[in-house]
Amino acid sequence: MVIEEIRVRGTVQGVGFRPTVYRLAKAYDLGGDVCNDGQGVLIHVSGSEEAISEFVAKLQIECPPLAKINELIRTPYIGKLNVDNFVISSSVNSAIKTEIAPDAATCPQCQKEIFDPFSRFYRYPFTNCTHCGPRLSIIRAIPYDRCNTSMSAFTMCSECAKEYHDVENRRFHAQPVACHACGASAWLERADGKTVTASMFSMLDDVDAVCTLLQKGEIVAIKGLGGFHLACDATQETVVQKLRQRKRRYHKPFALMARDIEVIEQYCIVNAKEKELLTSSAAPIVLLQRKELRIETENRYSLNFNIAASVAPGQNHLGFMLPYTPLHHLILRRMNRPIVLTSGNIADEPQCIDNNQVREKLGTIADYFILHNREIINRVDDSVVRVVSEKVQTIRRARGYAPTAISLPPGFDNVPPILAMGSELKNTFCLLGEKKAILSQHLGDLKNYMAFHNYKETLNLYLNLFKHESEIIVIDKHPEYLSSKLGKEIADRNKIKINPIQHHHAHIAACMAENNIPVNSLPVLGIALDGLGYGEDGTLWGGEFILADYRKFRRLATFKSVAMIGGEQAIYQPWRNTYAQLIAAKLWDDCQQQYTDLEIVKFLKNKPLKLLNQLVEKGINSPPASSVGRLFDAVAAAIGIYRDECSYEGQAAIAMEALIDINILNNDKETLIYPFKFSFSDSIYCIDPRPMWQALLHDLQQQIPQAFIAAKFHKGLANAIVEMAKRLCQENLIYQVALTGGVFQNCILLEQVTKPLQTLGIEVLTHSLVPANDGGLSLGQAVITAAQFRR
Repeated sequence: MVIEEIRVRGTVQGVGFRPTVYRLAKAYDLGGDVCNDGQGVLIHVSGSEEAISEFVAKLQIECPPLAKINELIRTPYIGKLNVDNFVISSSVNSAIKTEIAPDAATCPQCQKEIFDPFSRFYRYPFTNCTHCGPRLSIIRAIPYDRCNTSMSAFTMCSECAKEYHDVENRRFHAQPVACHACGASAWLERADGKTVTASMFSMLDDVDAVCTLLQKGEIVAIKGLGGFHLACDATQETVVQKLRQRKRRYHKPFALMARDIEVIEQYCIVNAKEKELLTSSAAPIVLLQRKELRIETENRYSLNFNIAASVAPGQNHLGFMLPYTPLHHLILRRMNRPIVLTSGNIADEPQCIDNNQVREKLGTIADYFILHNREIINRVDDSVVRVVSEKVQTIRRARGYAPTAISLPPGFDNVPPILAMGSELKNTFCLLGEKKAILSQHLGDLKNYMAFHNYKETLNLYLNLFKHESEIIVIDKHPEYLSSKLGKEIADRNKIKINPIQHHHAHIAACMAENNIPVNSLPVLGIALDGLGYGEDGTLWGGEFILADYRKFRRLATFKSVAMIGGEQAIYQPWRNTYAQLIAAKLWDDCQQQYTDLEIVKFLKNKPLKLLNQLVEKGINSPPASSVGRLFDAVAAAIGIYRDECSYEGQAAIAMEALIDINILNNDKETLIYPFKFSFSDSIYCIDPRPMWQALLHDLQQQIPQAFIAAKFHKGLANAIVEMAKRLCQENLIYQVALTGGVFQNCILLEQVTKPLQTLGIEVLTHSLVPANDGGLSLGQAVITAAQFRR
């Protein structure tokens, strides 16, 4: 007889892992026990060597749906053991090294039960089991036991307790298990404080009433899994406009939820990969290509999307998700059209998570509230993904994905525990150690006071959950980022090392890490295109070609720096970038002589150009920036897209991508590609857009359509990037190129750059696990520091 100890690390708590161990141990007639502890799951087994080996192999094959084994270590065991029986033992408190499972969408079995009149879970809006339900959103501490979650407020009834302790039941040790008799409850309130009565509308219960309210054109605040949402009928233009005005979110697209795939397919094209994402346990928002529905009227065809125009203005994609909690399933049971389901907040503030908070903050936005009494411990937004060339691209990593650990590439073994603070926009932080990186959920833009407060609260929660004691704090080099300032405070208070990392080096390292590039690999050519990042020379970078490994980098090429007139104002007033580009290219005089009839020229002439020129000449609040993001804004404004004002960064660029003429894009004629100029000085190449502007102004004068110009710009920019990458790869003997930064979330540009590089035999690394935007930056900061300070 052999006796072994088997240590299993990974996402193995609260996901039905111990019952699987128990079932397999019984099947192979093994003795021993299994328990949760701070490192994951600990198994002791006794039996024949062959039986134990088959048990271990089977365990990895039949791992529960939400479980993930990162490491399984077998060692001989010399302690006392019950060899005649196999049991599940109580959790053991020890050093925290385990992982927390993300919140998971309602599994098919639970969905069936909530609609089964003969089930005790019939219409229970908080039904769950070990295969689904809340995890991160309700946890206070590890181990993941009921007493360490917000479910500690609810005592299980005898029926739930019976299932909880039945090892053959899928609710065995499902910590949030509850039912109508013993669990949380949901109720409906009017925002004006008046009483809700059953006679107001036909309803089975308060949850069912929400569907009726949405159909009638009301706005309802729904308390979900990781926060509140604001919901309304997505096909009623008047109510969607009303929601925009009340929420003060005037242009940014709204997310949609539909009852099932069939409803989504009425409005969007859904391929197999996208369907897989929609129906996965993560259940993210998936950006889908919008369908053109044609309705015949008087022998003529007119476009009719049947989705309110103001749901996603200027977009040819819609962000859809499926119901991911029983509450959502019950609300949408009778809803045969999509609903808007957007974050329950005002403008850029974090989602509300508390009932009293929502009454105070959303009372002027929503007409009704559907509330419940299960506390949300951890605010978690919806994740956003899209599929580009059959590969998943994460845009916002949150519910369903966080805080799943990201395994580090080979060579990151002996590294100190590291805390990386991230950036400023779309921020996350990262805890690194023990061969893995734990990235927080999306935490928003830290310039908003409430978002920064939430960032600090979430950081403290993670540090406590994972008992992480940082030896190094990593920050972005930008001196004014709030995350950098907070990182310095933490480092000073704890007397530990601080390590500033250049913004674009971090972007590239994040891309390398998620593509499993080993720590001692040869450098890659990183192409980092974004809005801006603090450069090594004190200027703002945003269009960089960088030779980089994990420890160091060297800038090889850049786009020509152009003033951001008015600083941050240039992000939200695209015309400022157009004027800056024209004066930098020395084309403004031509505009006043040859192109006086152009709308953009007339528009700019009405601006205080003398003052703007002085700002640029004297360097007052007009920092030079090589930002490709601002170049996109400049072109969009020139052709008449969101010329005057934008309500969010990148709005003009996104709208320009959406209107591209695909026929022009797929035409190989050289005349349909805008030219860019290359130069070389001071050991660095520079890409100058002056020839592009000359050609674009000519096209505007010829009244070439916006869609043609947008396509020619994308083709020309992609061509310039590919040509520069080809030159740099040849000169530096590089065979790998990493594409990163928020600009590469433009799927047209990403594809137009990726395919030609691959044709040249270059391996192209792109993002999938973490966003290309600043949401993935903290991972890059962490791995750079880990490589620099390996023990």
